[in-house]
Amino acid sequence: MSSSLVAYDDSDSEAETEKAEVPSTSSRQTSLPGSSVDCVQYFAPGSLGTKSTYEMQPTENTDSFGTSTVCEDPPVHYAQNNNTDFISPYCRRAYSSHNALCMSYKSYEQASSSSTNSGNGISQKRIHKDSTMAVKGIRPYIPKRFRQENSSMPEKKESDQRHSSDCDVKLGISGEQASRKISELIKPYLGSKYKLTEVPKSLIFYMSKHSGPVNAIQWCPVREQSHMLLSASMDKTIKVWDAVDTGCCLKTYSCHSCAVRAAQWSSCGRRILSGGFDSMLHLTDVETGTQIFSSKNEFRISTLKFHPTESSIFICGGFSPEVKAWDIRTSKVLRVYKAAVQQTLDILFLPEGREFLTSTDAVSRDSADRTIIAWDFQSAAKISNQIFHERYTCPSLTLHPREPMFVAQTNGNYMALFSAQRPYRINKKKRYEGHKVEGFAVGCEFSPDGTLLVTGSSDGKVFFYNYHTARIIRTLSAHKEACVSAIFHPVLPSLLATCDWAGEIKIWQ
Repeated sequence: MSSSLVAYDDSDSEAETEKAEVPSTSSRQTSLPGSSVDCVQYFAPGSLGTKSTYEMQPTENTDSFGTSTVCEDPPVHYAQNNNTDFISPYCRRAYSSHNALCMSYKSYEQASSSSTNSGNGISQKRIHKDSTMAVKGIRPYIPKRFRQENSSMPEKKESDQRHSSDCDVKLGISGEQASRKISELIKPYLGSKYKLTEVPKSLIFYMSKHSGPVNAIQWCPVREQSHMLLSASMDKTIKVWDAVDTGCCLKTYSCHSCAVRAAQWSSCGRRILSGGFDSMLHLTDVETGTQIFSSKNEFRISTLKFHPTESSIFICGGFSPEVKAWDIRTSKVLRVYKAAVQQTLDILFLPEGREFLTSTDAVSRDSADRTIIAWDFQSAAKISNQIFHERYTCPSLTLHPREPMFVAQTNGNYMALFSAQRPYRINKKKRYEGHKVEGFAVGCEFSPDGTLLVTGSSDGKVFFYNYHTARIIRTLSAHKEACVSAIFHPVLPSLLATCDWAGEIKIWQ
């Protein structure tokens, strides 16, 4: 009798390993993503007053994220007609799920090794398979190599879910193309220095896609992509707008389960860091909506800021006496800054990032010795907590672009000027007052040339102050509800974006 016996063996021979690890080229091409339909709208010159037309173009999509795409209507363009109507159909596209596009490593290796070694006379290790003939109560033998692989599979799945989780992204009209383009209005200003800022007068765009109050807005810091405007709202969403050319909503990110209190662009302009009342921190890729970094915090987040020189480090604070510094590369907390307060209202990095300031809600009966605290970033030590001694909290802080000075917005309906160098003395000769705060988190900001100081107001107005004289230059009746933020464009002179507590965003020039 010429019969061969195959024994169980835990030792791996070199020949068997090489044979088993050679994948076949045919099996690599078994799973290909299906084609989907992209919705793109082309804006023709002078077509903003007519109905917009859509062209459906089938394109191959290699995105493996199970997100749905929705085209939203563009906002009203105020430059031509206040009553202009846009009629545009909603088009959706569904991507195939992530599980349908890829095979597990173990099943892929078994399929490839069986197809490669079929027909040859080399003895192979027996691969364990469950059969119906197995005796009940007896566990079949599993080789050691497969046991180690099975034990490491849960860890791999958890890490893959942590790094490849994605947001619910809604794509606006021509969102993919508009986010990569360079605006024709910005191109003439890229090679020149910023000119003198003038007070804007006319309304250009009125954008009202948010269903809740807008907490923060920010222009993209990359000059070539500065046509994009970021907004965070209490309606749990983050939106990216084309606020220079069309006023359209390019993308909507629904990563949070509660209100989004703070959001900020990364220095490269390709990622968005956000935090909210769900105590979650998310770093989202702008193009794909993938969450590059995601972590659960111990407190609700009210403010966060990137380090000015270390792009992978940011600081966040909120409803806690602690302020934490995070490293995105390791997803761990670097340092913890503790103070005897209940809430951190705002964070401001000083030049070079060696020191930073926090404004808190620590107010006693007659003074506030911990309202503004200066910290050393490396040692986490307090440098000074005797900066602002008046009995008002400071909801926002902003740094002068050219001088070592910073301004603190106070609930006393005025802005105070401080030195950005130790011992951070207040300038008692200058006080920017006339607007109203009244408990709202009203922001303030300097113009890029540092000549103007702009702030919102609880009555919906925007106030423009002369930085040197502290006098009111002009008042703009921008909103009906409280105007919580007003920021100048970093490249285009005299272009201003404002937002209010009713969820409206307006662009002025």
